[in-house]
Amino acid sequence: MASNEELRKLEEAIGQITEIARGFGLDFFPMRYEICPADILYTFGAYGMPTRFSHWSFGKAFHRLKLQYDLGLSKIYELVINSDPCYAFLLEGNSLVQNKLIVAHVLAHSDFFKNNVRFSRTNRNMVESMAATAERIRQYEIAHGAEKVETFLDAAMSIQEHIDPSLIQPGGLDKKRRMELKCKQEKERRAPVPPGPYDDLWKLDPEWKECGEGGPGGSGQTAGKEPPAGSGAAGAQAGTSAGASAGASAASAGAPSGASAGAPAGTPVGPPAGARREAAPFPPEPEKDLVWFIQEYSPALDDWQRDIMSMLRAEMLYFWPQLETKIMNEGWATYWHQRIMRELPLDPDEAIEYAKLHASVVQPYRHTVNPYLLGLKIFEDIEKRHGESALFEVRELESDMSFLRNYLTRELTEELDLYVFGKEGTEWKIADKSWEAVRDRLVRDRVNCGFPYLVVLDGNWKMSGELYIRHQYEGVELDLKYVEGTMPHVVRLWGKPVHLETVIEGKRLLFTCDGQKTIRRAI
Repeated sequence: MASNEELRKLEEAIGQITEIARGFGLDFFPMRYEICPADILYTFGAYGMPTRFSHWSFGKAFHRLKLQYDLGLSKIYELVINSDPCYAFLLEGNSLVQNKLIVAHVLAHSDFFKNNVRFSRTNRNMVESMAATAERIRQYEIAHGAEKVETFLDAAMSIQEHIDPSLIQPGGLDKKRRMELKCKQEKERRAPVPPGPYDDLWKLDPEWKECGEGGPGGSGQTAGKEPPAGSGAAGAQAGTSAGASAGASAASAGAPSGASAGAPAGTPVGPPAGARREAAPFPPEPEKDLVWFIQEYSPALDDWQRDIMSMLRAEMLYFWPQLETKIMNEGWATYWHQRIMRELPLDPDEAIEYAKLHASVVQPYRHTVNPYLLGLKIFEDIEKRHGESALFEVRELESDMSFLRNYLTRELTEELDLYVFGKEGTEWKIADKSWEAVRDRLVRDRVNCGFPYLVVLDGNWKMSGELYIRHQYEGVELDLKYVEGTMPHVVRLWGKPVHLETVIEGKRLLFTCDGQKTIRRAI
């Protein structure tokens, strides 16, 4: 426990550092500092927040973090929360110099939370919201049983990263209203063709005769056909239905358009009245937000389960900007704690302690990129080439993907000795040291925050109510063990078999799971 004298010195240092930070132009939320013992801080680190619902995965994370701390393998010095006011938790036992660096570091984090566009829609009262979520889930455990709720949480959390964090809402509509509007528009587009004065001519065409009035067997599908050149319907075109994916519903069916020679202006020319097109796919276009789609349209969920999924999705939307900006956020905080600490009147012993601590923060990692070091170097390079004002513009507008693509240079890549490596046979070897390859690999690894990009193609596949999902393959294959472990959870959420299309070793495969077993076949 810190003595009164130590607390007084820390309060003085916080005031001094805050003034220096404001002098540099940092704009942060009001700050609240708390000193916590290791058990509490590592609990916050495992849960991600001071208050959150209970789940065994958080206990697993706590055990790993605390074990590494106890063995001296790693140490969490602080935890800062994106909220207004901003909460910063300092580890009990930190020296005064350590806490000075941490205060400067978290002030820069708070500035980043407040001003980066990716955080503009985050819930600034998430601490209170997560406390309310924890209480609601506890009430569901009382009402439905802890085991049943935990089993459902296992299923929901297996797909929690598959959300759509888009900042822009077209037309100012929320997701459900946009979905309903698109479905309405698609239904209207696929409505029976109104009667026209040239129906008798279209009926002379054998193919249109087959599909007219609902087509053979009343299937209602229209096979598109362009009228022959020189016919009375010259210039009229009928669209062609194209399957959105193997076995999935067709994406669209074009409506006839154009006008024949001599037809009155505005007179429709097309297939005979009553011809119908295939049923509209649902959703009308690929839907990235798998969590939301299941939450809204699963036929198997009760209201309490939909409520839990909505709360998990809200929490993931809160954490997503931090995943999108890890390199920038840590680089920004490191850049400013470095500049602020240079302004403080440190005695020689304090200066040496600070230098050792800062060096440990930015030392290169052996097997991956240190985000503190990479972000710091890029921000220093931006200041050198474009001036200090550019730093604040970049901090406001960029995410890790654009930050790396726009500002990682050949010189930085060579200075940091970055390279792409891979496994050849049984050995790991350097695959490429060109700076473009390094940059592109870093950017690629941050697409969708490193998670597979999945979209819902059809929520009623083959008119059976089954769910069809496609992996948007971009050169990185899915982990097959994870696929086979996760699909039964998705079946539990959807209530019917689930299909997943992906690419493995250059071949398109379809995984199908009925909840008991998962099979794969080429498509």
